[in-house]
Amino acid sequence: MTVPGGMRGLARWTARPALLGSSMGTVLVLLHCQLTGTVPEGTWGPFLLLVGVALSLALWFTGVHGRRALRVLYALGEGRLPSTHEALLKALLEARSFPERSFAFVLQCWLLASLGVALVFVPLVGGTWMLGMRLALMGLFLGPLSALFVYLMVARRARKAVELVAAQGLSPLEVVATAPPRRLHIRRRMVLFTAIAVLSPSFFILDASVTRAMDAVDAMVGAPAHVQRDVAGRASETSGLAVAGLVAVLVMMTAYVGGAVIAEPLRSITEDATRIAQGDFRPPRIIAAEDEVWATSAAFAQMQTQLGQALAQLRRAGLQISTTTEQLVATSGEQESGADEQSASLNVTSATTEELARSAQQIAGNAESVSAIAETTFAAAQTGQRGAAAFLGAMQRMKEDNQAIADAVVRLNKRVQQIGKVVEFINEIADKSDLLALNAELEGTKAGEVGRGFSLVAAEMRRLAENVIRSTKAIEQLIAEIRDATHAAVMATEAGLKTTDAGTVLAAQVDESLSLILELARQTSHAVRSISLATQQQQTGTDQLAAAMGDILRVTEQNFAATKQMAAANADLSTLARDLKDAVERFHVGPGGDA
Repeated sequence: MTVPGGMRGLARWTARPALLGSSMGTVLVLLHCQLTGTVPEGTWGPFLLLVGVALSLALWFTGVHGRRALRVLYALGEGRLPSTHEALLKALLEARSFPERSFAFVLQCWLLASLGVALVFVPLVGGTWMLGMRLALMGLFLGPLSALFVYLMVARRARKAVELVAAQGLSPLEVVATAPPRRLHIRRRMVLFTAIAVLSPSFFILDASVTRAMDAVDAMVGAPAHVQRDVAGRASETSGLAVAGLVAVLVMMTAYVGGAVIAEPLRSITEDATRIAQGDFRPPRIIAAEDEVWATSAAFAQMQTQLGQALAQLRRAGLQISTTTEQLVATSGEQESGADEQSASLNVTSATTEELARSAQQIAGNAESVSAIAETTFAAAQTGQRGAAAFLGAMQRMKEDNQAIADAVVRLNKRVQQIGKVVEFINEIADKSDLLALNAELEGTKAGEVGRGFSLVAAEMRRLAENVIRSTKAIEQLIAEIRDATHAAVMATEAGLKTTDAGTVLAAQVDESLSLILELARQTSHAVRSISLATQQQQTGTDQLAAAMGDILRVTEQNFAATKQMAAANADLSTLARDLKDAVERFHVGPGGDA
């Protein structure tokens, strides 16, 4: 598995000061024992052996504690765990809490080790209880100092570890949310550190002074006066110089390391603040610290993030405002021109609307006239339909009468033909009678006087037959005239029937046409009434439209004035946008920023 850059060996590097601090504390113990003569002559071998064993155990346990306390960080550095978001957050929490855990663990190791050495060394060398108590007190007073050294050195490396872990993909806001700062702890921490830094050197001074005083007293017992003075002076001088030097070293080391621990994050915050004040907005970084300094660093990172976002948004807003303002200026000019044209167009439209209103009034009047005409047409159509119906009835009756006349004329013609036949028969009889009368007259003439009477009768019958023949001829002539008249009557009757049929068909067509005209007149009357009503409504709407057009014209004039004001405001806004752009461009957002 690939190990991210900067993560390999980071956990071991972070935990190493714990081993170094314990070793430095051991050196201080040996130096103190040498200066004060705490360890009796001839017992340094067992003492160094016990101290070496105790130091080895302490270092081993410290290493085990470091691997447990930085378990995830070790796994990331050795490639046994992928660099997931969750794993990085756990490693960050481990690095954040490691200095305090190292302080507590090293302090426990010192107390246990000093107590163990005291309990084993005194019986081993046959020392007094005072020796064991001094060794135990030495661990009690030097243990916090060693733990303090460990804390200060581990804290510096833990901060670096936090920054390296955060650089693997954690944002400052995520780091702050995962490891929130604890406020109002720095005062107690400073009191504790000051007490340790003061009490531990004070123990050195007190123990060294008491030891040297006891040695001087032992040396002066039974010695001459000048020897006692020389011994006391040398003891006092040697003890004072040694203790003063040791105390100075301890105080300087404590002050240097403690000052560096406190000053480093503040210096970094100051550098970032100076950079921001100069207008350089780089991506925010994690400045690891403790207590209120960590709270300040977290707040500063949040402020820097928000400032970067605000600056980026301000820059985008400035560009957008500048672009929008230019568009608004151009649009305002177009709107001003368009408003002018619209005002002129609305004037024309208003005049047209007024003309339309007048036309609508005329149309309404004409529609009322058309409605009256349509009503009259409807009434006339009804009257015409009734007349057509009466004409159709008369034509039907005329047809029936003509048919009856035609039938009568036909019958008369038949009777005349029959009379003609009778007249022909009579005429034949008269011819025969005339012929017989002629024959009878001839026979009577032949008979003489005897046949004279017969001749006279025959002559009369002949005249009668001739008269009958003349009458029948006259009758035949009359019959011929009657036949001609009846034929003409039949022809006229047939022509009248045809004319009557044509008149009946025409009357039916007229009746149908008048019915259609009546229906159309009814529909026309209804449509005209609807048109009249719609025209009245249109007149009302046109009047309202004319009023609305007047209002629109007034509003357009107001909009035209407002457009001029907006154009002036847009010009001011354009100037303001340029000023904002110039002000924002003074700041620089580094790579990775939101801009």
